[in-house]
Amino acid sequence: MDSHQWKLVRRPVGLPDAEDFSYEVVQLAPLEDGEVRVANEFLSVDPYMRGRMNDMKSYIPPFELGKTMLGGAVGRVIESRDPGLAAGDLVEHMYGWRDIAQGKAAHFTKRAEIPGLPASVYLGALGVPALTAWIGLFIVADMREGDAVFVSGAAGAVGTAVGQLAKLHGASRVIGSAGSQAKIDLITSKYGYDVAFNYKDGKVSRQLAAAAPDGIDVYFDNVGGDHLEAAIYAMNTGGRAAICGSISSYNAESMPPGPRNLWMLTTKSLTLKGFTIPSLLGYTDAFVAEVAPLVASGDFAWDETIVEGIDNALEAFYGLMRGENTGKMLVRIGPPSDLR
Repeated sequence: MDSHQWKLVRRPVGLPDAEDFSYEVVQLAPLEDGEVRVANEFLSVDPYMRGRMNDMKSYIPPFELGKTMLGGAVGRVIESRDPGLAAGDLVEHMYGWRDIAQGKAAHFTKRAEIPGLPASVYLGALGVPALTAWIGLFIVADMREGDAVFVSGAAGAVGTAVGQLAKLHGASRVIGSAGSQAKIDLITSKYGYDVAFNYKDGKVSRQLAAAAPDGIDVYFDNVGGDHLEAAIYAMNTGGRAAICGSISSYNAESMPPGPRNLWMLTTKSLTLKGFTIPSLLGYTDAFVAEVAPLVASGDFAWDETIVEGIDNALEAFYGLMRGENTGKMLVRIGPPSDLR
């Protein structure tokens, strides 16, 4: 069987372009004992993938040149030579940017079918984005009842989860920033945000001051840059920030300047704490215990932006970098031609 795959062939400088990638057809070898073959249904494109395109030390290894790019995906077993998985089983894995994945059965995690929900829920509302929101808000930023919470990138997969979780845990005010009026309307009507502003409409610090006249206690940072600086200005004494991502600078060709007001960390007794999920997976069970029933009952909202076809995976990634997604950005993959 053939597998259509995206490979990184050149390290991008600034915004990646088409010449950095290669779309190839790979003929799969016969299965060996202990292996499975999976037809992917959805694959995830995420901001952290831009960092993996650079050859530098980080919390996760960089993509290897000439190798298929890795990342989250869900699909169904179509052939198995391992007793733990059978044809038809729904599985999640990290083999990423391909329509057919093949490897050791131990690399694939069986997932339960949830009536009425697509398999993609394991990449969003019950996956890493919502887990990131839960850990960042409650473990890293130590959000407490009555806190005022500000979230940048509020309409993304992580941000939409943060808004709801903050409200469910008694936040006094939840403020978000996003990049369009449509996104502002959505997150204030559906995702727990009391007020939100379009960061393109003016200086972020001024808009945040107007949205949070009494200041903020917690900042969940998905953007960095001017949003982080604005949050430091707005933080009340003892404020805490969970530094999750800095998408505003991921494609910068030179290092952007940092916040100019770091001296306020001292005068306000602020805490800014970065985190990555691989080091905090011990909290997964607590997250699932709280959020899974909410998702199953429909009390936890979530959106997906879906791009059709493995051949359009790169366009999905570009769209993510341009902020075109609401909620989780996904690529939906139809059944391979052999199975149609």
